[in-house]
Amino acid sequence: MFLIWLKFAICVAIIVVAGIRVAKYGDIIAEKTGLGGLWIGVVLVAMATSLPELFTGISAVAWANAPDITIGDLFGANTFNLLNLALLDILYQRGPLLTAATSRGGHMLIAGLSLVLVSFGAASIFLSGQLSGLDIGWIGIYTPIIFLLYLGMVRMIFVFEKRRRAELPQEAEAIPSYEDISLRKAFVHYAIAAVLIIGAGTWLAFIGAEIAEVTGWGQSFVGTLFIGFSTTLPEITVSISALRLGAIDMGIANMIGSNLFNMTIIGVDDLFYRQGPVLSAVSPSHTFTGLIVILMTGIVIAGLISRPQRKTPLKASWYAIALIIVFLVGAYINFKMV
Repeated sequence: MFLIWLKFAICVAIIVVAGIRVAKYGDIIAEKTGLGGLWIGVVLVAMATSLPELFTGISAVAWANAPDITIGDLFGANTFNLLNLALLDILYQRGPLLTAATSRGGHMLIAGLSLVLVSFGAASIFLSGQLSGLDIGWIGIYTPIIFLLYLGMVRMIFVFEKRRRAELPQEAEAIPSYEDISLRKAFVHYAIAAVLIIGAGTWLAFIGAEIAEVTGWGQSFVGTLFIGFSTTLPEITVSISALRLGAIDMGIANMIGSNLFNMTIIGVDDLFYRQGPVLSAVSPSHTFTGLIVILMTGIVIAGLISRPQRKTPLKASWYAIALIIVFLVGAYINFKMV
């Protein structure tokens, strides 16, 4: 048992260190190509920090035969990302975090689009048995729809950010300058760190299966809580760093954008799971986690719209407290469902 948890800790450490490097050099690449902070956060940095979810999922379905691990990881990682927004709000000392964001419209757009993908993913789990006649070989009909939705959403965000930056030509995002690092060097370091994350993510799926077997907690719970927590460590580390740099929009967009990308990984996992549509082989309990993600995302959108001017006496905004309560209640119910 000790050896299993030791392997888990080592794997987590690799993901954190490599995740920070991937995000840093992804940021450099984005800066040198002239992309905006919102776009950096929602696409490049979010995809980079979601590499653990991607390769943990591929490993879980292709080699470990543990589809519940990967689906639990994806929905669980989304709950942790939203919980991390509450943590960022507590760490931000100048007032409510979401009120300080300069691109509230952009964040609401991203959050709204993530709601669509999360709802579609949860509904696909619920309806997977009824839609079996529409499968394409071993692939569920939902997979091509997820890919098309994601591509359309990314284009929508790009158009929005391009229009926003055109309207604010003097806007200067608080992104660090990396004049001493060439684009080629950034690509090399980015690739090395990504390979480390791929290896750790692959290993993590097998460790998750071991934890589920030894503890008897079940793959759904282990994937949602333990693996979901581990694979979101790069996101929270990067977002805290962005907060310290003053790049508030990047930190928020990284969290919400990761949720958007995580749902796309369902389609990737489906391609690698050759025993049939992956959502037909998982526990219906993931639908409940999906509902928790939807509720927490709704709280974030409400926080963006309401723009509270001060925090509660607990040094946290009302939406941060609500996110923490919903997360804890959801985690408890998930544990009781094991």
